[in-house]
Amino acid sequence: MRQDSLTRLQSGDGFDLLVIGGGATGCGIALDAASRGLSVALVERGDFAEGTSSRSTKLVHGGVRYLEAAVRRLDRAQYKLVREALHERGALLKNAPHLTRRLPLVTPVRSWWQLPYIAFGLKLYDWLSGRMSLGPSRIMGRAEALRLFPHLRGEALKAAVLYYDGQFIDSRLAATLAMTARRAGAVLANHVEVLALRHDAQGRLAGAELGDTLSGARFTVTARVVINATGPYADAIRRMDDATAPPLLKVSSGSHLMLNVPLTPPATGFLVPRTDDGRVLFVLPWQGGTLVGTTDTPAQVEAHPAPSEQDIAYLLSYVRRYFDMPVSRDNVTAAWCGIRPLVFDPKAGTTAQLARDHVIQVSASGLVSISGGKWTTYRRMSEEAVDRALAVGGLGAGPCRTHALRLLGGESFDPEGHRALMPALPEDAARHLNESYGDQCALLAPLLRQGATARLHPDHPYVEAEVLHAVRHEMAVTVADVLLRRLTLALVDRAAARAAAPRVAALMAAELGWADATRAIRLEEALERLDRGI
Repeated sequence: MRQDSLTRLQSGDGFDLLVIGGGATGCGIALDAASRGLSVALVERGDFAEGTSSRSTKLVHGGVRYLEAAVRRLDRAQYKLVREALHERGALLKNAPHLTRRLPLVTPVRSWWQLPYIAFGLKLYDWLSGRMSLGPSRIMGRAEALRLFPHLRGEALKAAVLYYDGQFIDSRLAATLAMTARRAGAVLANHVEVLALRHDAQGRLAGAELGDTLSGARFTVTARVVINATGPYADAIRRMDDATAPPLLKVSSGSHLMLNVPLTPPATGFLVPRTDDGRVLFVLPWQGGTLVGTTDTPAQVEAHPAPSEQDIAYLLSYVRRYFDMPVSRDNVTAAWCGIRPLVFDPKAGTTAQLARDHVIQVSASGLVSISGGKWTTYRRMSEEAVDRALAVGGLGAGPCRTHALRLLGGESFDPEGHRALMPALPEDAARHLNESYGDQCALLAPLLRQGATARLHPDHPYVEAEVLHAVRHEMAVTVADVLLRRLTLALVDRAAARAAAPRVAALMAAELGWADATRAIRLEEALERLDRGI
């Protein structure tokens, strides 16, 4: 698959759009533009969602704390941000039903005066959801909360409030967006970096010089408009275009933990409403473990940041503060850290920083840069970016078509589809495949019949057929691509991912014709990522 894309990129044919960046926004832009009939190329220096887009809190949400800020400060911008995000939350759950789910969340109330405040805020959250509501919030008595969360500390607990948001598998959603865009006609290539931007005689941006990071090949692609959707790296691309470009970003890091202790029910999360430093904290069931996050620490842009021991200790301290189950560093099976691009509009000055909103900026040469935002609003951001690109390039295209566009795997998804796989697989593995690939399980079924049913690790539901599918149908070309992004194993259990890596390397070597030296290099790369930072 990837070689086909490289051949088309090197054909000399120009494109309407060249998208730089293969995260949530970049893949969303490629899908939006291709579905409107534009010719689109997308390049990503690493793998799809290798950066921030695979290191989220895995929530599809409007943003409870942003609503609180809107109410407290009478901030119309935050209010609008929450309302838009809640609408997009509903659209995403409909368009990718196999990768998303409605998630009840419970937040404790430790003083009676807080109860009407929190209950009113979450009712407002319900109301803003409108017809995209996932269910009404309600007050929960102390006894019911303790039955639902047996390990919740009850000393100061007065009551609780239950509300609804969404949950998803971020790295798989990014791969699904990329493959849906490819089906719509976009040309996408991972492991291809931008070496330089190219301008025409009038100084207008006309394309880019690209480099294949795996083969070393270099080539040039021309495009009528270039869109910079590189997340934390947006300023670096902007400086390629104009060395004097003022900064658009400030960044922070958010760390997350996976624990091997069941602190929550399998389908209900927990919200710590306020930490000592004024944040909210989530304790969530995810992929068979317990996810805890997140922190917010000033950071520098780096490709593979690792959570600090200080951040890990901080998160564990809140788990112990709210739950009576003994949890220690030994219970941490995986940890990751994402770099958040926090944006401000250069025209408004640094005081107009909007931490989760997004900004679209167009340079004098025509480079369209989009930065900020969050996974929940990727679709709306993509729509706005394409609309701006059409104006910049004088391109003709129809209106956006993605609001109700089912993504690959979701078109005929059957929540009970795992039953068709159970003759070949045990129930846990069959459910895992159905909830990761949806109707694309039809492509895995022949692999299962051919015998690729062995688990990659005995404690987890991932099977060998997924490795072959990732190579044949999802453009995975390195061991890290598979273990860290096409599968969620490395985010759930790093030791298990390390143990599975040699088998994944062997399967990929046979599929891709790797020499022994290449296989060894790809395996070592993956192990290094697992050891240092996902």
